[in-house]
Amino acid sequence: MGRVLLYAFLLLMAGFFLLPVYLVILTALKEPAKITLETVWQWPHPPYWESFRTAWEAFRPKLQNSVVLAVSATLLSALVGSLNGYVLAKWPFRGSGLLFALILFGMFIPYQSILIPLFQFMKSIGLYGNLFGLVLVHVIYGIPIVTLIFRNYYSEIPDELVEAARIDGAGFFGIFRHVILPLSVPAFVVVAIWQFTQIWNEFLFAVTLTRPESQPITVALAQLAGGEAVKWNLPMAGAILAALPTLLVYILLGRYFLRGLLAGSVKG
Repeated sequence: MGRVLLYAFLLLMAGFFLLPVYLVILTALKEPAKITLETVWQWPHPPYWESFRTAWEAFRPKLQNSVVLAVSATLLSALVGSLNGYVLAKWPFRGSGLLFALILFGMFIPYQSILIPLFQFMKSIGLYGNLFGLVLVHVIYGIPIVTLIFRNYYSEIPDELVEAARIDGAGFFGIFRHVILPLSVPAFVVVAIWQFTQIWNEFLFAVTLTRPESQPITVALAQLAGGEAVKWNLPMAGAILAALPTLLVYILLGRYFLRGLLAGSVKG
């Protein structure tokens, strides 16, 4: 009976948290004239698919920008973070602890406090307005969290493996390539999910540091909902399209996420 009550409670909570998703889908499938408070929970007959076609036409170039931005920035962040974590965990030097603390300090710097100097700096080096500049910003801003994840993960890898590779003649990059990287899949999965989701959903940098032709999908979604008379079916359809990539990432990699977070947490 206890298990039955537990599952009933979990189903109730799942239904409660899925209600907004259900409402978004309902609104996206309705014609603008049929979106009223009286019919907000009614299923449309027939469904109005034109909302998705209109949103797709508006989003298509921005979706390409978001894919390029999120994928490239995630890969670069993972590579830089893995090297940082490798050095800090397996090649300690004088002051490495202080350097690690200073890197982590970057996690506590809010976007808003650096936005104006960042804007001025990007203009001074000629990277304001293009997609490469935005990729660089996300890579640099992601260094603290990815370094923390990789450093903690690599610290649990036995030092004997590194010493054995040194005895066999492997150097810095040889050890990283042949010993560390093959053991790093769980950490890379955690970083990939975290960074991809954060970069895909980020809005402040996207709207401030890019020109219209380089803006990602989050900016296009905000513009789609603009105007005095909002056709709510369009932003709802756009929100569904914008959420699909991150949903696919969680479906494909979600089962490895918790495993990656817990990897190395228990010695044995």
